[in-house]
Amino acid sequence: MIVSSISRRTLMKGTALLLASTALARQTLAQTAPGGGRLVVAADSEPKNLNPAIVASNGVFFIASKVIEPLAEASFDGKDGLAPRLATSWEGSADGLSVTFKLRDGVTWHDGKPFTSVDVAFSALNIWKPLQNLGRLVFANLEAVDTPDDYTAIFRFSKPTPFQLIRNALPVVTSVVAKHIFDGSDIAANPGNNKLVGTGPFKFAEHKPGEYYRLTRNENYWDKDQPKLDEIVFRVLPDRASAGAALEAGEIQLAAFSAVPLADLDRISKVDGIKVISKGYEALTYQLVVEINHRRKELADLRVRQAIAHAIDKKFVVDTIFLGYAAAATGPVPKNAPEFYTSDVATYDFNPAAANDILEKAGYAKGADGSRFKLKLRPAPYFNETRQFGDYLRQALAAIGIDAEIINADAAAHQKAVYTDHDFDLAVAPPVFRGDPAISTTILVQSGTPDGVPFSNQGGYANPELDRIIKQASETVDTATRTDLYRKFQQLVVADLPLINVAEWGFITVARDTVLNVANNPRWAVSNWGDTVLQS
Repeated sequence: MIVSSISRRTLMKGTALLLASTALARQTLAQTAPGGGRLVVAADSEPKNLNPAIVASNGVFFIASKVIEPLAEASFDGKDGLAPRLATSWEGSADGLSVTFKLRDGVTWHDGKPFTSVDVAFSALNIWKPLQNLGRLVFANLEAVDTPDDYTAIFRFSKPTPFQLIRNALPVVTSVVAKHIFDGSDIAANPGNNKLVGTGPFKFAEHKPGEYYRLTRNENYWDKDQPKLDEIVFRVLPDRASAGAALEAGEIQLAAFSAVPLADLDRISKVDGIKVISKGYEALTYQLVVEINHRRKELADLRVRQAIAHAIDKKFVVDTIFLGYAAAATGPVPKNAPEFYTSDVATYDFNPAAANDILEKAGYAKGADGSRFKLKLRPAPYFNETRQFGDYLRQALAAIGIDAEIINADAAAHQKAVYTDHDFDLAVAPPVFRGDPAISTTILVQSGTPDGVPFSNQGGYANPELDRIIKQASETVDTATRTDLYRKFQQLVVADLPLINVAEWGFITVARDTVLNVANNPRWAVSNWGDTVLQS
């Protein structure tokens, strides 16, 4: 859908001796194959909370998914698109009131203690439901988790909960943490949120702020054939333009999430020993969104929101900012989710003249300086494209008489300003559609989310009809009825514009061709990399 021809090529052959240069002491990369060695990866941010059971976001998963495991992971060829991890099977009841998980035997935490159903029950009831940004919706009606034995966990719901939703959500919202690490503590402040103890193929070794995260091989991993690597080092490179140069110099071996700017892909694809890969993001459709603070009088006016929508040239955004590696969005569900997607929604064609007319008729006249009113605009700092779109949006708003002041901040400051302090008028955000609207999409517009929950509706928008549809869908077991409700959801969101969807896109991975088993599942960048291999 959103991958241009360059990212579909099979690029470059050959081998090379790589020097893995990190902020650690420079050392020669181990040349044993098919196992061993240190993989050095570009990382452009340092999450303030690294616990994916609390913060289910790709910036966290990118590092933590190698250490802390979910019940299941996405798969290209597994049943229902899933592969077992800490759970070996899952079955929902016909009435939607329970789901039974059979858990993997013989798993130990990195501190040597055994993994059991008690850990799953604790994670679900004490973290996923009350604390997690996404789990609080998926598990809203979870009332108990029975643990009849160490390897069975039965989730019981107070209201019918679609098994389809639970199944779709498993890779994203079910990262299991150890009860003995978190029980009896202030979970949000527990040191275990950043000094991770998990069951995954890699152990958390150290974090040197501003320089690197280092993970080491788990010798006691339950899959005795994994991991293949000895170490993974995430080298902090906040300047994305430096990732390509580091790859060419052999200082890193892999850059995911389009860390190499799109403008550099054509050139770097011709460099011997480097490959450009578009696979591995199929379950991670990113959406470029304008978040709106409805507490601001002007922005609470639908006419102003409609004018802003008309001021945005989506084709220009796709062609110029994303260089064609994107598609224009029609609403909150992307086109590559055909089970739920509908094109039968309102449209806002690019029309600055119409936008100006709407604002004039709404009573927002231009002042002597040509400005109708001023806004505070915060572009998310996570990607080049969100920052570039912030610059474009400022210009687009100026063309209709709205003076937007851009405020840039690092990831932690941006999240606090938008999702805790509500210190914004407009914000540019890149939420992720994760296969089902209830997992990470309805939270963007549903009212009542507590302050401080990242990637959620913190703009003060409240629409009882929309909330009713979201709630009804969350309790509808019948798949056809549930699908129809989400089509109505899309229509209402686009009509009322609690936020503005602009574009949708996937990412590109660039790697040395000595890195094998890349992009072999639909969430590869945020999966465990247990079978990733370095070849000499």
